Amino acid sequence: MTVPLPTATTRWRCTLCGNLTRFDVTRSSKVVEYVHLDLAGEPKVEEREVVSETIESVRCRWCNAVDQVELVDRPGTDS
Repeated sequence: MTVPLPTATTRWRCTLCGNLTRFDVTRSSKVVEYVHLDLAGEPKVEEREVVSETIESVRCRWCNAVDQVELVDRPGTDS
């Protein structure tokens, strides 16, 4: 089950315990990075472009429920 990312007018909520603030998110990303190596060979990412990103699962940190997260309206927004 894919869970959509929250937006400016929505947020995540665990359907089992009601948690709104703590989640472990497993995602797959395809990125292009510009890596600069210093003279000692230490890498530093100076630019990062996310080409694609998919959320694989969301686990509630409070009750450990997996894939029991829904999008709900944020308070104070007119959705």
